[in-house]
Amino acid sequence: MGKNKLARWTEFSSYPNVIQPEIGEVAGKDHPVKGTWNSVLFHNNNPIVVELGCGKGEYTIGLALAYPDLNFIGVDIKGARMWRGAKTANEQKLPNVAFLRTRIEFINSFFADDEVDEIWITFPDPHPGGRNSNKRLSSPWFLNLYRRFLKDKGLIHLKTDNVELYEFTCKVLEYNNIVPLFSTDNLYEGENDNIRSIKTHYEKIFLAAGMKITYLSFRLDKNKNVEYVPVRPKSE
Repeated sequence: MGKNKLARWTEFSSYPNVIQPEIGEVAGKDHPVKGTWNSVLFHNNNPIVVELGCGKGEYTIGLALAYPDLNFIGVDIKGARMWRGAKTANEQKLPNVAFLRTRIEFINSFFADDEVDEIWITFPDPHPGGRNSNKRLSSPWFLNLYRRFLKDKGLIHLKTDNVELYEFTCKVLEYNNIVPLFSTDNLYEGENDNIRSIKTHYEKIFLAAGMKITYLSFRLDKNKNVEYVPVRPKSE
């Protein structure tokens, strides 16, 4: 590990708004922060918004600045990336920002039933190809994970440059009779509100390259399982 990366890692670990347990602490068990985010970390009862795959935390920070009456938690496994967001949050003394370093597969170890009001999924790994669809953060497997800690009719946003991921998610929603609140295959065509215009580092690169950004938002019914779209058998 390079000196700069090591220094960032040490600094990241020292921030009071950072949670980064060892895998052994959460594999098959609950972390002490579960159910206590507002009382122990934020010290208020404001709604909680989680960004999954937050990277450098640009979206987490941008939303926190725009909505000081909401609490935001950025989640990612790459601590070296999240260092930037955690550093900015501490430098600007943002009381409504926290970062959680963990694999999203373990997300239910950190959040109790009905603890989260809203989820953002911003430019996740698209896992192209049918064999990898279960790894997508908008797959039924993950959506059913989110239902456990997301409040009933909780809001989910997906923002991605990957058309395959966008279309896959649209198919999952259609099959499960989930009507999107908003859906577009070209987010920056026309006027858009401030939330959707917050741009991540990679998003700026994609836009500069002439790529289109897709976006959709929808609500999940807490008591309704999200089913997989049947795979049509190949014709003989």
